[in-house]
Amino acid sequence: MQASAQKSFTGQRATAGFTIIEVMIVVAIIGILGAIALPSYTEYLTRGKLTEASAILAGHRVKMEQYFQDNRTYKGACDNGSLAATPVETEHFTYKCDADDTTYTVTATGKGPIAKFAYTINQSNVRETASVDTDNGWAKPTTSCWSTRKSGKC
Repeated sequence: MQASAQKSFTGQRATAGFTIIEVMIVVAIIGILGAIALPSYTEYLTRGKLTEASAILAGHRVKMEQYFQDNRTYKGACDNGSLAATPVETEHFTYKCDADDTTYTVTATGKGPIAKFAYTINQSNVRETASVDTDNGWAKPTTSCWSTRKSGKC
């Protein structure tokens, strides 16, 4: 009886755990997926932060035009206490407003991870992408617009 139990035990192969090859294949697959997914996710986060500037600049343009309608000049519009005071600094952007009698330019400049991005708007509603992060593959658009795509499209 002992011989038959021993024979059946040695005839079976114990299958416990993974081989080193199987583990290496899984690690390689995870590495490849990470190399593809991480840059896409980073770009997605950046694009989300850029929309803050376009929303604030578009809203501020309306305030500048309201100020002009009331005063027939843009001069003083950016001053504290006015209807169109320079927008308050946010988590991702700082804002600058320059105005004279007939023109104005409002600039949003990124800070932190999006410090290389800057957008402007003026009295003619010309929306410009002043700068983008070319070091990380972002392209500046060829048209007057606020680029929120790595390709430079608006």
